Amino acid sequence: MLFGAAMWLNLKDTLTGERYQTLARRIDRLQELLRKTQGEDQAEREEDFKDFANATGNGLAEVLRKDGSLVFPSPSPAARSFPWPSIRGGDAERFAQATEAGQPYWVLTRRYLLNGQTVYLLTAAPESGNLLVLSRFLGGLLASVPILLLISSAGGYLLSRTALKPVDRITAAVTSISIRNLSGRLPVAKTGDELQRLAETCNAMLSRLESAVKRIEQFTADASHELRGPLSFTRTVAEVAMRNPRADEESRQAFADIVEEAAKASVLLDDMLTLARADAGTGHTSLEPVNLAAVVEETCEMARPLALERQLVLSVSTSPARTVNVLGDFQSLRRLLWILLDNALKYTATPGRIDVTLSAVADKATLLVRDTGIGIAQADLPHVFERFYRADPSRSQVEGSGLGLAIAKWIAEMHHADLSIDSELRKGTVFQLVLPLCANSGLNA
Repeated sequence: MLFGAAMWLNLKDTLTGERYQTLARRIDRLQELLRKTQGEDQAEREEDFKDFANATGNGLAEVLRKDGSLVFPSPSPAARSFPWPSIRGGDAERFAQATEAGQPYWVLTRRYLLNGQTVYLLTAAPESGNLLVLSRFLGGLLASVPILLLISSAGGYLLSRTALKPVDRITAAVTSISIRNLSGRLPVAKTGDELQRLAETCNAMLSRLESAVKRIEQFTADASHELRGPLSFTRTVAEVAMRNPRADEESRQAFADIVEEAAKASVLLDDMLTLARADAGTGHTSLEPVNLAAVVEETCEMARPLALERQLVLSVSTSPARTVNVLGDFQSLRRLLWILLDNALKYTATPGRIDVTLSAVADKATLLVRDTGIGIAQADLPHVFERFYRADPSRSQVEGSGLGLAIAKWIAEMHHADLSIDSELRKGTVFQLVLPLCANSGLNA
């Protein structure tokens, strides 16, 4: 649009300049005529002027005195009725516009010394031809605007796509990098521009993050491993001291407390070591066909005495005469289910109910652990699988390390399964584990 406007103004200025040059040459020729006819009588000069005006400008010419009177009679009726601009004594030359019968004209006025007397030579030319050219040019510009917009939009889109391809590659690479895949790096295009510097800077940052995470993982693994020995020793000494017949009742209770806390710390260290191995990528086990129904039955039998002790109803819905084969590790799956049952046992008040349901449809096995416990707020649900996360004060009152659900999530990921949670405060919680069935097995009799 700006280019078109500039071109239109430039064309208008060019046409106006050409009109001025035409009128200036006409007056130059008129001056030459007046100089050549100085020796002729008045009648002959008037006739020469009339012929010149009609031959060069359709009769639109005049020679006026300073007071506006005619030096020669008007060469044509058009000149006689034309609205000539008023004479200004101080102007040696004047280029102005005038309007006749609704049509615009350009008029050039030039001062001239004729026989020792100052006169003014005037000539005019219509501007209609220029206006027609300008009008057609403007119409062409307006007609080309949609096409030019489409072309420029397409060109801009192609240019932007070409320019942003490196950004797309960087975005895809960043998306693929996670806390467990910090060894990935962004592609670096040797362009010498800001995108290259951005990719190099991001890669340097990823290197620092990878180094820091590895140090943290190594520290966690080392600390967990090294503390197991002292804890085991402390627990053993406390158990031996409890059996000492010379110890009084107060001392025995203190030793019992030490044994209990050492056991809790040992469980916490085992969980931390498990997650450290998972972070390091060394906790994977070989997967083989496993009867998930057997895992459910065995784990629920382990949990049933605790449920009876807490006066909770533990219901298991699965067919012992049938098998649900999944590709997995028996011990890991049992640990995952135990974590879910332990969570339900801890947060379900008496009297309460825990339902374990196993089903298989198409190529998926679905395990549900449903309780009637205190539930979890909706705002806390996205964080329950995070390490050391405790949802609210009421849940924090229950003993636990806050690592169990994180371990369960890791085991589910190791089995290419989906572990999800749905809960409502004071109504209960439902954990759902969906695993792929073994190929060509499904539900077998």
